[in-house]
Amino acid sequence: MARAAFIGLGVMGFPMAGHIAAAGHEVTVYNRTAVRADRWVDKHGGRAAPTPAAAVEGCDFAFACVGNDDDLRSVTTGADGAFQAMKPGSVFIDNTTASAAVARELARAAEERGFDFLDAPVSGGQAGAENGALTVMVGGGKGAFERARPIIDCYARMVGLMGPAGAGQLTKMVNQICIAGLVEGLAEGIHFAQNAGLDVAAVIDVISKGAAGSWQMENRWKTMNEGRYDHGFAVDWMRKDLDIVLAEARRNGARLPVTALVDQFYGEIQVMGGRRWDTSSLLARLRHG
Repeated sequence: MARAAFIGLGVMGFPMAGHIAAAGHEVTVYNRTAVRADRWVDKHGGRAAPTPAAAVEGCDFAFACVGNDDDLRSVTTGADGAFQAMKPGSVFIDNTTASAAVARELARAAEERGFDFLDAPVSGGQAGAENGALTVMVGGGKGAFERARPIIDCYARMVGLMGPAGAGQLTKMVNQICIAGLVEGLAEGIHFAQNAGLDVAAVIDVISKGAAGSWQMENRWKTMNEGRYDHGFAVDWMRKDLDIVLAEARRNGARLPVTALVDQFYGEIQVMGGRRWDTSSLLARLRHG
């Protein structure tokens, strides 16, 4: 069993840290809002620390799952950040969806300080985090990955080493590109079926068994058809992710016309008041129009 720290106890980090503790590891947590860290300790044991640096002292592994690049820098290289206290030979695993640039930056900073850094964004949403069934896309060194893999497995059903530092974040970008197009296609399909007077349930039952089938179709068609958009991964978060994607595409020359268009559609949903609706709310935009 290892000593681990977990920084960031939002809707994803709270259950992820819980799975690590449930596996028998000794876990110290830090959260910007201390009451949430206290709530985690009440539920899972372990202890709460007042700063990221205090949380990681003496730990073999440290995890972070925060909001964006700036948040990540704050809890790592900022004042009282974790990188001030990581012990030599330990591994810092970042589960934040952030830019590849900040992943490379923090990997260099970690190397200078004698420990390893893995960028390890996740996919699977709140349900995946709660069920310990996330997909984890990792960038970094093979040795650090192999050391960290058993503890990452506590909250994952699929873990892959995608390449050097930044490759995990780039893979997560591919994931979000694919989701954006899939959800818009599903929204348009359901919208068309409704307007055509078809039985949407019967349509989905048939087409989901063929080439049109997808995770989004299987898990979201019913709530979309009912106009319920409360599944956790908010439009605001998706727009943050797509902003990262489109910025990276400008750097590498990738052409992403559908992704850019869907990003604009999510902007319209924000204007409609749907900032906290989940990503399947693309259908609401079509109905509203």
